[in-house]
Amino acid sequence: MPDPELNVLSEQIIGACIAVHRTLGPGFLESIYEEALALELTAKAIPFERQKLVGVEYRGRQVGEHRVDLIVAGRIILELKTVESFQPIHTAQVLSYLKATRLKLGLLVNFKSANVAHSVKRIVL
Repeated sequence: MPDPELNVLSEQIIGACIAVHRTLGPGFLESIYEEALALELTAKAIPFERQKLVGVEYRGRQVGEHRVDLIVAGRIILELKTVESFQPIHTAQVLSYLKATRLKLGLLVNFKSANVAHSVKRIVL
């Protein structure tokens, strides 16, 4: 069953990404978009955590850590890229973050695109 709150939140996040992209355009490093997006999410009063370390478990023991770009409202993984096009490894990366955090939705956003609205990939676990 779809979660209406999750859908609203994901649309707000995408709107924030579009606002950042409209102002900055393509061509910057991921870290610049992350910083600008942090300002945009703060202005919209959307809570988030940046560069959060998430443990990876195997057989009940932690074997490593991931560093997730953003976790928004404790519910959505937001992974930022500046690449020519998404590759299967990018989807696999978000899926691994979802597994490690036990969250259900990830958004993969490519800021190198001319139109960021068409460069958002929803990944559901």
